[in-house]
Amino acid sequence: MFETKTISVTINRPMQEVYRFVHEPMNLPAWAKSFCLTVANRNDEWMVETEDGPAKIRFVDDNPYGVLDHYVTIGGGAEILNPMRVIPNGPGCEVLFTLFRLPEMSEDHFMLDAAMIANDLQMLKETLEL
Repeated sequence: MFETKTISVTINRPMQEVYRFVHEPMNLPAWAKSFCLTVANRNDEWMVETEDGPAKIRFVDDNPYGVLDHYVTIGGGAEILNPMRVIPNGPGCEVLFTLFRLPEMSEDHFMLDAAMIANDLQMLKETLEL
């Protein structure tokens, strides 16, 4: 089993509104700035330009449960699952992202990734609470 870290943020917007915004890949550059520089749909695949080069991103199908899991493939490598959820919290919601520490990932890299995800979730909050 992998070591994990779940990062979350409270957003004062309805769950379904947050879900719809995050589930739309074209919105990635607005909030996932540590990961996504640009995004484009090419041949029915969502391609993201990252600091490490191009990556393919694929969200799970639209659903009423707030599941925002997505798969990322960087280069010709393996597809990596990124579990993500949005759950109701009164009139707002919680957004949760679970980061897995893969076998080749150093402790420093794991902590850096966690910090970048926390920054991205904070940007998501700021973007949606305007």
